[in-house]
Amino acid sequence: MLISQIMTQDGKVRVAVRDGADAHFINDAKSVYALALEAIRGGIGLKEIIQTRGLGESVDIAAAYAEGRMLAPIRHPDPAHLHLTGTGLTHLGSASTRDAMHKKLDAAGEEQLTDSMKMFRMGLEGGKPSNGAVGVQPEWFYKGNGTMMVEPGKALSSPGFALDGGEEPEIAGIYLIGDDGTPFRIGFALSNEFSDHVTERINYLYLAHSKLRNASIGPEILVGDLPEDIRGMSRILRQGETLWEKPFLSGETNMSHTIGNLEHHHFKYDVFRQPGDVHVHMFGTATLSFADGVKVEEGDVFEIEATDFGLPLRNPLAVARDAGVVVVRAL
Repeated sequence: MLISQIMTQDGKVRVAVRDGADAHFINDAKSVYALALEAIRGGIGLKEIIQTRGLGESVDIAAAYAEGRMLAPIRHPDPAHLHLTGTGLTHLGSASTRDAMHKKLDAAGEEQLTDSMKMFRMGLEGGKPSNGAVGVQPEWFYKGNGTMMVEPGKALSSPGFALDGGEEPEIAGIYLIGDDGTPFRIGFALSNEFSDHVTERINYLYLAHSKLRNASIGPEILVGDLPEDIRGMSRILRQGETLWEKPFLSGETNMSHTIGNLEHHHFKYDVFRQPGDVHVHMFGTATLSFADGVKVEEGDVFEIEATDFGLPLRNPLAVARDAGVVVVRAL
C-alpha cells in the first residue's frame, strides 16, 4: 500500500492511497500526520484506519505530480518538530565493491585504515546482531528540520557558499512519536539525501557541514515491511537528456546493518522520542554520481526510482545567492 499527499485544484490537502495502479482519496483525511496520530491514539494500524474511513473519489496522482501538486508525503504542523537525519557507511554496494572492500580490510593493518573503513568494518562485523542484541552504532548525521525538506518536483537549493550539490539515492524511514514517547513507523519512502561532497572530501570532520542541506522524500510512502532486496535507478537529466545513470541497491540484503539496529541507535536518545514529533531518517547509499566524476549544474534534474515505492522522486538543482558574511548584532 502506498500513501501520498496531494494539493487539490481548490487548494486543499488530501491524502491518497493506492494498492496497484488506481489511487483514491481517503475520506476525511486531512494529512498523513493527522491520520497516523489518530491511528496511534486509537491503538490500530494505518491500514485499519483507512479501511474504517473508506475511499472517496479516484485521483490521477501522475497528473497531479506533473502539475506540481504532489506534496511531501509527511509534514508536521510545526516544521521545527520534523527532524531530518541519516546514517552512512551502511550499504555494501555491488558484489565487486563488496569483495574489493573485504580485500582492503584483510590486507591493511589497523593503522592503515581510514576512519571510514574502520566504521564500515564495524558494520560488517556487528551491524546485524541476533537474538535481540544491540549491534554496533553507525555513522549518524543531522540534516535539519522540516524547513529543509523540499516537495517532490521542486528544486533542491544548494547554498551560495557550497562547493557542490550532489544526489544521494536512499530509502528513508518515516516515523511519528506517540504520546508516551514510543516511536511508530509510518512506512518507507524514496529520498534524495542531497549533500556537498566536495566539502566533505576536504576533511571528514566537515561531514556535519556537508549534510546541512535540503532533502526530498516521496512522492509516496510504502506502508508495511521494507523489501529485503531493493533495486532502483538513480539518474541525472540535463536539458531532458540522461547525463548519468546507475543502479542503486538497498534493503537489508545489501546492507551491513539491519533497519532495526539503525532505528535503535537513533531513537535511543530521549530527545528523539518527544511526543508528536516526526522523524525522516535516511539509511544510506553506495551509489553517487560524484564518485563517477560527475559535476552537476543548475537546472539538472535528479531522478530516483524503485518499483516498490511508486512514482519516481524528481528534483531539479537550484543554486542560491551567496548572502556573504552573516553579522550577529548585540542587544
